[in-house]
Amino acid sequence: MEHREYIIADLRLRSEIDLVALGLTGFRPFEADCIGVADCYIKQFTGDEKDVIDTSMPLATSYLAEADADGTLYKTSAGYTYSIHPRDNKDEVTIFDIDCITNTISTNSHPTNIIDRSILRFGIWVMFGVVLAQNRGVAIHSSAIVADGRCAIFLGESGTGKSTHTRLWRENIEGTRLLNDDSPIVRIVGNEVRVYGSPWSGKTPCYKSEVYPLSGLCRIVQAPNNRITRLSTISAIGALLPSCPPMFAHDIQLQDMICSIVGEILRHTPAYRLECLPDGDAAKLSYKTIMLNE
Repeated sequence: MEHREYIIADLRLRSEIDLVALGLTGFRPFEADCIGVADCYIKQFTGDEKDVIDTSMPLATSYLAEADADGTLYKTSAGYTYSIHPRDNKDEVTIFDIDCITNTISTNSHPTNIIDRSILRFGIWVMFGVVLAQNRGVAIHSSAIVADGRCAIFLGESGTGKSTHTRLWRENIEGTRLLNDDSPIVRIVGNEVRVYGSPWSGKTPCYKSEVYPLSGLCRIVQAPNNRITRLSTISAIGALLPSCPPMFAHDIQLQDMICSIVGEILRHTPAYRLECLPDGDAAKLSYKTIMLNE
């Protein structure tokens, strides 16, 4: 059987499914030749394999707005299962299962429309997140911007202005580039904290197979003026942890790994709180503080 390979955050994902051909074009920049041993595998269930998946230990359920579906994460004897149920058809279930011994992701997904593609994209994101956690990495809900060969990531709930702020960097600071606008991946490699582009970038199609050292993290808060402050370690943990995959907080093993990664990131990286207006002065202030240490 012919396989496809994708290198994401320096991890090799080998797949029986041609994700790009199925419409997940965000994976195209990450395509690579199949060489050596992969770090993670994707295969499709054969026969009735999916019917024997253990779903007796639910951890958390969340709503997927773009698919109008509910997704539930389960703990299994070999790893984790993530099942997605469309709200308008409870009998139609898409399953993603990961065996943490072999790092094999199995799915029954056969996408035929945009909703199915959204489900496949998100299910792989959840399962690959488990592989990342095992390799000192985490996908962070943020907007990542590159300047001077380094990267800054801006945190905040949806609608707080992350994308607006990184756009203001591009409009007001020469040479800045967007790396990812929803789910960049941060990994600790040796003693360096690195930020990677990913095939998951929310509503902004920004899929770049690039990597940069992390210069700083910044949580954005809308305010009537512009002010930036360095966060203490405890406050920095409180700023970063909510931007990590929320369902992982419901499993002790996953949460321990995520907390360890967050601790390592913050040991090497300053974190800030930016109270700001949506203007160029706010962008210049955060750039000077995070990139120039002024």
